[in-house]
Amino acid sequence: MSVGSLGAAQDASARRSLVIAVLSLLGATLFWASNYIVGEAVLKTMDPLSLVLWRWTLAAVPLLAIAHFVERPKWREVLRAWPWLLALSCTGLVGYNLTLYAALQYSDAFSASLINAFNPAVIAVAAAVFLNQRLTSTGIWGVVIALVGVFVVVSGGDVGAFLEAGFGIGQLLMFGAVGIWTAYTIIGRRSPPLPPITSTSIQAVITVLLVAPVTLATGGPQLPVSAEALTSLLLIAVFPSVLSYLLWNRALAVIPAARAGVFLNLITVFTVAFTLLAGQPFTIGQLVGGAIVIVGVVVANAQAFRRAA
Repeated sequence: MSVGSLGAAQDASARRSLVIAVLSLLGATLFWASNYIVGEAVLKTMDPLSLVLWRWTLAAVPLLAIAHFVERPKWREVLRAWPWLLALSCTGLVGYNLTLYAALQYSDAFSASLINAFNPAVIAVAAAVFLNQRLTSTGIWGVVIALVGVFVVVSGGDVGAFLEAGFGIGQLLMFGAVGIWTAYTIIGRRSPPLPPITSTSIQAVITVLLVAPVTLATGGPQLPVSAEALTSLLLIAVFPSVLSYLLWNRALAVIPAARAGVFLNLITVFTVAFTLLAGQPFTIGQLVGGAIVIVGVVVANAQAFRRAA
């Protein structure tokens, strides 16, 4: 094979790898978006604590098996980082999911996802404060724009009515979820480097160990009451809990994390699309506010978008 042919073959292989990586990122964010829609359905028959317990109980075993055979970690070395894994589990898997599912009991998936879209802007500010990462003037403007969008979403476009009624419980819980996920992200960036699937599997086990006693003390975990509820629970355990992490980490082998992070904004886009396709009601204020939030996030992460392009 000539040098030119070899180079062309390598270029074609690189393009294929990039295409597969992008498709993996799309799949991961699509499955994470399904957590909002399917989670809202499951919560009609199950409390948030039980949902978190069953979700990670079902996901822990396949995650551990995949981590062991794919990443082949040195488990003793991984377990030495238990304080970090405990902190990550308490924030990302327990705290965030409990708060998110609690919010979905008082708010619809559409509104919750629009508020969650503000998360990347909050992370940018937190990274500047706690990680000494530079926040440019463009980033500051992006955060301000996203904040305006969130205000439009929570007010439904009616500022007068919002000032009279104030925040709803679901909205306050979603703001709490945003703060908890921000803490999870900062802790993750400060923690020692660990194989990602291995880290997630250990966090899942810790989550089960933390949540199970609390669930038992409060009357025991609730079981799915119908075949539809069981199917929805299995979907949550498989797609946003296992497959999303596998696809995400597969993509990170090709695309740098900073560029891949831009794709997280698609979670809101997919959730909104699911909601509209399902024919659920929405307001003009939600659509306008959501669009403003996404614009703000794009502006705040303009540098990452340019690198991704």
